[in-house]
Amino acid sequence: MIVWTVANQKGGVGKTTTVITLAGLLSKQGKRVLLLDTDPHASLTSCFGYDSDELDVTLFDLFTENDLSLDNLRKLILPTNVNNISLMPGSIALATLDKTLGAQEGVGLLLDRALKTLAVDFDVAIIDCPPVLGVMMVNALAASSRIIVPTQTEFLALKGLERMMKTFEILRGTNAKELKYIVVPTMYDKRTRASHESLDTIKKEYENVLWTDVIPVDTRFRDASQEHMPASILYPDSRGVKAYQMLLSDLLMLEGQAHG
Repeated sequence: MIVWTVANQKGGVGKTTTVITLAGLLSKQGKRVLLLDTDPHASLTSCFGYDSDELDVTLFDLFTENDLSLDNLRKLILPTNVNNISLMPGSIALATLDKTLGAQEGVGLLLDRALKTLAVDFDVAIIDCPPVLGVMMVNALAASSRIIVPTQTEFLALKGLERMMKTFEILRGTNAKELKYIVVPTMYDKRTRASHESLDTIKKEYENVLWTDVIPVDTRFRDASQEHMPASILYPDSRGVKAYQMLLSDLLMLEGQAHG
């Protein structure tokens, strides 16, 4: 199973949009997709019309029950209104895990172990991360075959990208597994100087790990979230979705090379 983690230590850069849009495109290819919402804000969960406060089970239970059997893991997964897409929902309770589990031995690999068990049911898992380095992000990064780092093309977002790179350096020192990542410029507005200048800066500083294209600003993403559906299902011809289609093709090509 391919596992992609979508992460950045800044909010509002397009992480959840990236997760949902890629999932919609994969579902149309017939891939069985599992989405995991590791953010206590549970935006991904809300995007599919679920109220995380009213759910009986969430991803939180994976960390507290200590039962990684296939039967138990399946109980934590919800269906969505899109064929081939399932969801392991988030909840506000995830915010307590750093305090309760932070120092526990092996806690950073729980998600990795769970996903290896669930590989019989799914082709691709995509993890939506909180913008904070803690138990959830460490788990998500450790479980991933590749990390997607959406970065808004404006200067405040560059700080988040810088912090993310420092996090990779820290984890590289403590983790035997090589972290593979790709920086994806998002919310690019070709009409503004700020977008052009920040993209130029990203190209100069992160050329070796930068995706060669951009995700443009597109109001269709907002329209789709209000309908609790991926834009890639509702608006397949929109410019934003077409950009994500190119990203998906490049990601799948990278995975093919990795396994070749």
